[in-house]
Amino acid sequence: MKTHGERERQAFALAQAVGLGFTQPLGRMRRGSVGRVLAVSGGMGGHDIERGLLEMGFVEGARVEVLHHGFLGQDPLAVRINQTMTIALRRCEANAVLVGPLRDAAEEVKPGLTLEYASS
Repeated sequence: MKTHGERERQAFALAQAVGLGFTQPLGRMRRGSVGRVLAVSGGMGGHDIERGLLEMGFVEGARVEVLHHGFLGQDPLAVRINQTMTIALRRCEANAVLVGPLRDAAEEVKPGLTLEYASS
């Protein structure tokens, strides 16, 4: 478990990254956006939310993609985790997940079919 001081330092570093525009809460991402989970925090008294999100697969480093927003941009949000599982979340739950850019775009590209020609 992290100490209170470690959590404060991590929160400060993440807040700086959010201020620079590199990260954002999952609930604020647009449809079709893709990123990596940086942290999950239930906030004040939200340990149940945090634990539930972690159990669903929102762990640090997981790839997330926003598939759908509810009517008029409201609840629920449909999110795909690690290209395998689709989950519907309320916006308040989604805002507990901090998402950053993909580390390496090349790792997200699926290898295509390559043809080799025989020399005569």
